Amino acid sequence: MQHIIDRFIGYVKIDTQSDPTSKTTPSTEKQWILADLLVDELTRIGMREVTIDDNGYIMATLPSTIEGDAPVIGFISHYDTSPDFSGTGVNPQIIANYDGGDIVLNAEEKIVLSPSYFEDLLLYKGQTLITTDGTTLLGADDKAGITEIVTAMEYLLQHPEIRHGKIRIGFTPDEEIGRGAHKFDVAQFGADWAYTMDGSQVGELEYENFNAASAKIEIKGKSVHPGYAKGKMVNAVSIANEFMWILPIEETPQHTSGREGFFHIHHMEGTIEHAEFELIIRDHDLEQFEKRKQLLVDITQKLNDLHGNCIRIDLEDQYFNMREKVEPVFHIVEVAKSAMEAVGIAPIIKPIRGGTDGSQLSFMGLPCPNIFAGGHNFHGKYEYVPVESMQKAVEVIVKICELVATMSTEPEA
Repeated sequence: MQHIIDRFIGYVKIDTQSDPTSKTTPSTEKQWILADLLVDELTRIGMREVTIDDNGYIMATLPSTIEGDAPVIGFISHYDTSPDFSGTGVNPQIIANYDGGDIVLNAEEKIVLSPSYFEDLLLYKGQTLITTDGTTLLGADDKAGITEIVTAMEYLLQHPEIRHGKIRIGFTPDEEIGRGAHKFDVAQFGADWAYTMDGSQVGELEYENFNAASAKIEIKGKSVHPGYAKGKMVNAVSIANEFMWILPIEETPQHTSGREGFFHIHHMEGTIEHAEFELIIRDHDLEQFEKRKQLLVDITQKLNDLHGNCIRIDLEDQYFNMREKVEPVFHIVEVAKSAMEAVGIAPIIKPIRGGTDGSQLSFMGLPCPNIFAGGHNFHGKYEYVPVESMQKAVEVIVKICELVATMSTEPEA
């Protein structure tokens, strides 16, 4: 346990926030600090073919311990953290033998992590939790996944008696800004399939995710003295507000769950002369996803007809539901399910209300379901991870490697 704690804390103390406004890969220079550390660490523990390319994509190989052929599988995590909340000066707190009560993250600011609001905390009574100090995110998304993969590879290297085929691992930048897989070299990775270790609660196993798009709405107005504005002023802020009120108010993140899709406005600024806002569109169902995008186009046309072609919309698809690519090779989900059951975990198979590198990688030719990494309340000051969950994730990785080895074909005599 202490080894996992030390490794995880070493990772999260390095600020690796990504930046959606940057055009480089990685999007921030500070991501290179952890990337270079990971390359050194993988080399030190004995991994082979350790590489890092000009864009910060790390790959490495754990050689096979069996004779004959077995599927080559991979495990992937991302090392950037979300730009939604500060990742500078992460100061983790360790809560041993959690008693099920409130956890004071920051007494001065009266920031409390409470099971009365975050009920999942009660699942981990008696366990060791790692939390924030209330001033930053933690970075379990996805440094918990990296910790688990590195620890599992180290364990397998130290136990060569465990049978497994060739294993590939990959660490990516910029997943949190939707670009984690954009420059991932699937051919170089050379795996038949892979798993992202990027889920939350113990037992999560996901092979469905949102279809995703982004939209930017820009409105040009005309500023006129309000005392003489009748028939002349075009108030861009008012039109932006009109646009947003046409959207179904109940189809937002705070009103939806499960497979329900949504519109999410996450940025807005404006004056009378110019206003703009940005939103994301999410839906598991492709037909409904297309209808959501069309609704934005229709609203734009309606308001342009009313206000004189003052609105421009830019729509961009981001990723699609990987279910389409995973279902034809569903045995890769069954392997992960069997591995969880073998180490005493009840699989929780459900759709992701988000996306992972795996959703894009699946459409790039690398089917890639998602497995729990153990963290909760990502992207904010209430983020935490139970150490026991990370331990279980390590066990699952090792067991998957063992199970896939049984799919090998022994060479003919």
